[in-house]
Amino acid sequence: MFSMPILFGIALMGAAVGGLIARQRRFELERLNNQLRQINMALKRQSRIESYAPSLTYAPVGRSPGLEITIDTRRDEMMSKLKEGKKYLRLQDPQKAFEEFKGGLKIAQALGDPIEAKKAARGLGASCQRQRKFREAIKYHSMVLSISEKAKEHTGDTEAYGAIADCYTELGDLETAAKYYDKYIERLETD
Repeated sequence: MFSMPILFGIALMGAAVGGLIARQRRFELERLNNQLRQINMALKRQSRIESYAPSLTYAPVGRSPGLEITIDTRRDEMMSKLKEGKKYLRLQDPQKAFEEFKGGLKIAQALGDPIEAKKAARGLGASCQRQRKFREAIKYHSMVLSISEKAKEHTGDTEAYGAIADCYTELGDLETAAKYYDKYIERLETD
């Protein structure tokens, strides 16, 4: 039927194609592994700096402390809800954290405070992630990016890109996750 040289030729071509595909996969895995190592190192650095920023306070842009004359109880309520949300996240109760952050977001939006709205959206995303509600978490982390664009204030965007990438990874959408990891790494390098 087939002569031996033809069979060897077919086998040689199959081996060459298989080798090329294996080499491409190896390069892709090495690239992905390097990205993940960079992300891991950045996360370790970040975790040394903050643990979901429990002790950091952010001064709102354009406001001077002490110049506010009227007392707005809604603002106090919003700050209380954000603080409680952080507390529940630290206590590993993401459902209660979600409820507190949700209330804080509504008040922040009503007050027109983009800085506090971003904090609330970031907290909502984190609490959804911990509940393994990854699509909902993506929605809230994307809201952080949207608020940043509107407010022209990009604090916390790097973490949002990383969180979105993590969510897509958990959902098994590795291509989209890689795009967000690339944005995350790019922001780490420029921050």
